[in-house]
Amino acid sequence: MDVNGVAAVVTGAASGLGEATARELARRGAKVAIFDRDAGRGEKVAAELGGVFCEVDVTSNEKVAAAFAEARKAHGQERILVNCAGVATAAKTVARDKETKAAKLYPIQQFELAIQINLIGSFRCIANSAFGMVDLEPLVDGEKGVIINTASVAAEDGQIGQAAYSASKGGVLAMTLPIARDLMNEGIRVNTILPGVFKTPMVAMMPTNVQDALGAQVPFPKRLGQPGEYANLACFLIENPYMNAASVRLDGGIRMAPR
Repeated sequence: MDVNGVAAVVTGAASGLGEATARELARRGAKVAIFDRDAGRGEKVAAELGGVFCEVDVTSNEKVAAAFAEARKAHGQERILVNCAGVATAAKTVARDKETKAAKLYPIQQFELAIQINLIGSFRCIANSAFGMVDLEPLVDGEKGVIINTASVAAEDGQIGQAAYSASKGGVLAMTLPIARDLMNEGIRVNTILPGVFKTPMVAMMPTNVQDALGAQVPFPKRLGQPGEYANLACFLIENPYMNAASVRLDGGIRMAPR
């Protein structure tokens, strides 16, 4: 798909991988809607791109529907959706207090939050976007739209404490093929990216020596991934019409150790 002049929605686009993708799509001529909870940062990014900001909580049916309506009022029906909104959680299935050594029950609300945002939130946006895409006029090859999701290498090799995060991202990975099959007769492609260790705002706040140690674990190149590299892959998956139902690791060859 040629993104020039096409409406696009990017969730989690006020920072990190989502922001980099929104900027790259805008650079290529797309009309971009920034979906995020962070109104201050989201409005700033949207203004810089000449796009529109839509405040949204992906765990809410009403807020997601309202955000899509606002984006479509500004730019028309989107043909591109990139799901980057997500949350990282960490807790062992059974942990022990460092001082007393007493066992601690897993905070189940933390597990539920990861599933609600990373998995159900992604699907909620997919369903809302696809519902609008199906009645669009087809382009070359009968294509109407394309959806890019963000899983994680943790979907395949989750570390200690990542049960909730891995389960949520594993769900994103697992639903790629069936959703692509659901939408194949509607001319909508669905692909998923599995990022490795990237220099997101959360990682950027870590001490330099910690960032260097994380980067050194990557086989090659021995560094953290850059958000622009994610954005470039997302755009490749959008622009190449034969990429469908694909799940692509973007990780420098890393396979995560237990910790």
